[in-house]
Amino acid sequence: MTNRAKLGISVVAAAAAIALPLMVSWSRSAEAASNVPPAAVVAPANGHLEVAVLAGGCFWGVEAVYEHIKGVSDVTSGFAGKRAGGANYESVSSGTTGNAEAVRITFDPHRVSYAELLRIFFAVAHDPTEVNRQGPDVGTQYRTAIFPQSPAQARVAKAYIAQLQRAHVFKRPIATRIETGGFAAAEAYHQDFMRKNPMHPYILVNDKPKLAALKQQFPSYWRG
Repeated sequence: MTNRAKLGISVVAAAAAIALPLMVSWSRSAEAASNVPPAAVVAPANGHLEVAVLAGGCFWGVEAVYEHIKGVSDVTSGFAGKRAGGANYESVSSGTTGNAEAVRITFDPHRVSYAELLRIFFAVAHDPTEVNRQGPDVGTQYRTAIFPQSPAQARVAKAYIAQLQRAHVFKRPIATRIETGGFAAAEAYHQDFMRKNPMHPYILVNDKPKLAALKQQFPSYWRG
């Protein structure tokens, strides 16, 4: 398991190893985004802001993706699960708490629907076919999961996963689980991590390609 906060490699040393992973990650993300269709089931927009909670591996990159989407007003990195209360990075990283690294997204459903947030989640924010891992990070805390915040969100999420499975969008089965549980914000140094640390080796290799895919495949939602 990779402890991202303690990677003992310099930017210079990592640069030589970046090119190939970037191309591989970009190729996978771009291919997925081009094949992921819009959701057939969409919840009607209400008159106020909504919240979505999604777990897709390391929250640094997932947070960065949603911070660049029009209609999203706030993204918080944290931990989701039935024992999320009082969770912290050290305990969740042990893989024994049952919590997952996740992001809480506040959005205007009149500008971007919950269904479209899920489409971006499956297309570019992470790989929904990996089981209990994402890239170099291994453990149940890096699983792919959706935490619906309302019955309407649960209906959309279940219908969308079924739709993607029927269409065989991905070569492997979708591993994303629909779960219930609370959310706790992560420590301050995790918030806006990519914006504050754009040259961090982990960010360069694993997360920059996600933003490139988002900008290319979803230009109408891109916010620079």
